Amino acid sequence: MAERSRGVPTCSGVGGQQDRVPSSGGCNFPEYELPELNTRAFHVGAFGELWRGRLRGHGDLSLKEPPAPALPECGGVADSGPEDAAVARDLGCSLEAAAELRAVCGLDKLKCLEEGKDPEVVPEDTDLVTLGVRKRLLEHREETITKDRVCRQETFAYEMESHAIGKKPENPADMIEEGELILSMNILYPVIFHKHKEHKPYQTMLVLGSQKLTELRDSICCVSDLQIGGEFSNTPDQAPEHISKVRTIVEWSESHDRGYGKFQTAKMEDFTFNDLYVKLGFPYLYCHQGDCEHVVVITDIRLVHCDDCLDRTLYPLLIKKHWLWTRKCFVCKMYTARWVTNNDSFAPEDPCFFCDVCFRMLHYDSEGNKLGEFLAYPYVDPGTFN
Repeated sequence: MAERSRGVPTCSGVGGQQDRVPSSGGCNFPEYELPELNTRAFHVGAFGELWRGRLRGHGDLSLKEPPAPALPECGGVADSGPEDAAVARDLGCSLEAAAELRAVCGLDKLKCLEEGKDPEVVPEDTDLVTLGVRKRLLEHREETITKDRVCRQETFAYEMESHAIGKKPENPADMIEEGELILSMNILYPVIFHKHKEHKPYQTMLVLGSQKLTELRDSICCVSDLQIGGEFSNTPDQAPEHISKVRTIVEWSESHDRGYGKFQTAKMEDFTFNDLYVKLGFPYLYCHQGDCEHVVVITDIRLVHCDDCLDRTLYPLLIKKHWLWTRKCFVCKMYTARWVTNNDSFAPEDPCFFCDVCFRMLHYDSEGNKLGEFLAYPYVDPGTFN
């Protein structure tokens, strides 16, 4: 999934459409190989050490919270003069209007909600237009039982991005060390998802440079890891074994001179991200379960900050995930589909999806004997991971 040698491979997919940037000879920091697309291969660990060496001794690596700014004293007209002038200049208003804004919207005017009050309940006597609109909208939803799917997805995305911001571990031993590298990675849909394969990142994750490749692998949720391949209408409880194509790919590369050089295999648990040579913005391939292929793109590498999640046990940290609709059973319309059938004499459409209960009630007798003619395949709905 990443370069392991200092040699820089050719980007065959887009090489004919972009001009290459001349190399300056460096290999420990990112520089563009293809303009605005991807960098040349560089060593992650060496890049982090070079960065830490520049910042060490200046307090820039500290993960301690910066001191909070002091609140302005009430009535400090002399001290607020420059601030009023700056606000008046930026907003294009008079000094009197800027002073009035400071008096009305200052930090000393902020108030906390009284104890015992629910922040989700909009008060009846509110004079704020936005709160009034929200109150009418909430009342309308309760009356009509409307499902606001857009709002639900926005709430889901916000919770994913903010649930671990600034979180510190309960055990000090799980605290991330100062100067740790964080890599941002986009995992795209498998190529079989033609609807989203080109522009929809399935997951966005943050991983630590000191983490092993297996930790990222185990955190990627994909329906192929749960999907049981094959037709099982006669034996619905049978499950095949896992299939690996590593040896097949190596033998294919060695059968002819294909221009890729000699492929090497290595155990993912033996390497951390700091050990790799990678390219930012370059599409790497993650293949699992034999033929399920994901494009993985490293979009950013940076040092950890005090506002990041500082609990090592929460990494790889999922910060964004695409919401998928679940496919319901054709019969009961309630439960998520578990089986899909073809050439089904009992189904009005082909293919047809069933939950486990409806599938067995419709297609088998009380003793488990098959009724009618049909082909049955286990189905794992992508929305299972929502």
